[in-house]
Amino acid sequence: MKKLITFFLLLLTIQLFSQELTGKELLEKAIQYHDPNGNWETFNGTLFVTMKTPKSPERKSEIKINLPQEYFYVKATRGENTTEYTVNKGECKIGFNGQESPSEAILKEHKLSCDRANLYKNYYTYLYGLPMKLKDNGTIIHDKVERKKFKGKEYLVLKATYDQAVGKDTWYFYFNPKTYAMEVYQFFKSKPNSGEYILLSEEEVINGIKFPKNRAWHYNKDNGYLGTDYLSAK
Repeated sequence: MKKLITFFLLLLTIQLFSQELTGKELLEKAIQYHDPNGNWETFNGTLFVTMKTPKSPERKSEIKINLPQEYFYVKATRGENTTEYTVNKGECKIGFNGQESPSEAILKEHKLSCDRANLYKNYYTYLYGLPMKLKDNGTIIHDKVERKKFKGKEYLVLKATYDQAVGKDTWYFYFNPKTYAMEVYQFFKSKPNSGEYILLSEEEVINGIKFPKNRAWHYNKDNGYLGTDYLSAK
């Protein structure tokens, strides 16, 4: 009985606190946890990411991000092929298997383009910049903080939508109610049961920032497993 009473008191405390905390206040607490010294704005570092999926060879990526210099570079190797993308102050370069200027035939065959280079830049800087990136212009942080149970664990949940020019998806960010660590995020598209959820586990500290080390991707509609990204500093 004592344990049951303790559980309900904890549940009530979390519920009341989540009602009092606004979305922006929760975001600030999460940023304070992940980036206590405000290092993301001047981030200049290298991330090493290994992506493992059930039916494909693993992909190893070396990612260099220098935000002050507006520089992004990714070198990805899967199987026998290595692709390099560089976006330097908006200027794009593509490399393939050591070739600095691949032919049009190679670009077409392997679907290499500057659009894809910018897609990777936006993808990696957004996901690894969370939750700090939620302060970017065009992001709409909803005031109401909800308390939800996900995969058997209680979370404080922040909802984010975006200006039309930025994006159409609806995102939910799940934070540990005690530490404010980001442990799950989830997005939905316009169709019912669309989108994915990402389970975050462990941490890798790079340049003073606590990054989620492992990101396991699943479909919302059937919990189908897509793959996991593993982050390291070297």
